[in-house]
Amino acid sequence: DVQLVESGGGSVQAGGSLRLSCVVSGFSFDNSDLGWYRQGPGRECVLVSSMSSEGSKMYDDSVKGRFTIAQDIDTNTVSLQMDSLKPEDSAVYYCAAGLYLGPHLTDCPSTVKGLRYFGQGTHVSVSA
Repeated sequence: DVQLVESGGGSVQAGGSLRLSCVVSGFSFDNSDLGWYRQGPGRECVLVSSMSSEGSKMYDDSVKGRFTIAQDIDTNTVSLQMDSLKPEDSAVYYCAAGLYLGPHLTDCPSTVKGLRYFGQGTHVSVSA
């Protein structure tokens, strides 16, 4: 079975940093994208960052210059380093892996077997 397990969420003051990690098992990184979505209360689920199997990276405009996605093939881990955090970054963050990760989803998690897989999410709270 495919499993994605996130860790690293928590509470921090504005301007602080957090590092999210996601261990992926039962899934091949070949020809697949890895990414991080987030969903705030009452909001749609947004892809904030992703990395293709070729190593190209994407960042949503809201996090460019502040967030960094990285992959460790040896440990099957994808991480998201979040710096200069803002209160509007507060959300549940979901690790995702799949053939295609769309920029917006109505709700998360949104696993579709054979297409994309999600973890259960980790909470990030940024206070002003």
